[in-house]
Amino acid sequence: MATGFILCADDFALTEGVSRSILDLLGRGKLSATSAMTNRPHWRRLAPELAAFTGKADLGLHLNLTCAAPLSAMPRLAPGGSLPNLKELARAAVSSRKVRGEIAVEIARQLDAFEDALGRQPDFIDGHQHVHVLPGVRRALLDHIARRYRAGSLYLRDPADRPAAIRARGIAVAKALVIAGLATGFRRAALRREFPVNRGFSGVAPFDPQRDFAADMRRFLIAPGSAHLVMCHPGFVDEELASLDPVVATRPVEHAALAHFVPPSGMTMRRFRDLAG
Repeated sequence: MATGFILCADDFALTEGVSRSILDLLGRGKLSATSAMTNRPHWRRLAPELAAFTGKADLGLHLNLTCAAPLSAMPRLAPGGSLPNLKELARAAVSSRKVRGEIAVEIARQLDAFEDALGRQPDFIDGHQHVHVLPGVRRALLDHIARRYRAGSLYLRDPADRPAAIRARGIAVAKALVIAGLATGFRRAALRREFPVNRGFSGVAPFDPQRDFAADMRRFLIAPGSAHLVMCHPGFVDEELASLDPVVATRPVEHAALAHFVPPSGMTMRRFRDLAG
């Protein structure tokens, strides 16, 4: 029976409000990980505040290929200077070798931005809208980090879980199963390059502000894997958020619930290294 889990807030640096929420929860000891969007203009300014949690929480890269502007020129994928939506990205990454080349360069630039600001490599890598597992993106990512980092020196998010576990939780089941399907083979490919992944994943949500997120958090811990990872999306709402991301109304709901979250008996929030042995 698993007794520990990682609780990771996505989207640090997306906006000021999202970042302030995450910093608040980290300060309260309510998160054990967060991943940052280093292509966002807030990243460089807020990175020193995030760096204060080095050694206390896992700090990772939230690879972003679908929101706002890239760091590198991407004339085929983002000809107008804005990244495409998820469907357009998935289609282009599979069909165009030149687009895959642009993606490889952008992965390097976003990792450079993380390292330049924090002075070290990330503890882990995941992706905004799970782009890191898409065919056409995953190989570019795995090939690059295999050249760039020592094997085993960071972990990768696997957004898949067993269908039985997904159904047992009963939250956004169809959506979670689709994401798991997109991630088919990712775990195997990562382990082949000797980069560990979480074992068990939840947090896929319908983003309905009327739901009881505290109750959902308890359900996310049903049938946990041995290195279980729960993602969340807290935030304080600001004008910028509504213009960038469809997930708005539920972010303060999640923040409020997480601020008072206590793991169920027998479960402890941990960092990945404490679960991966």
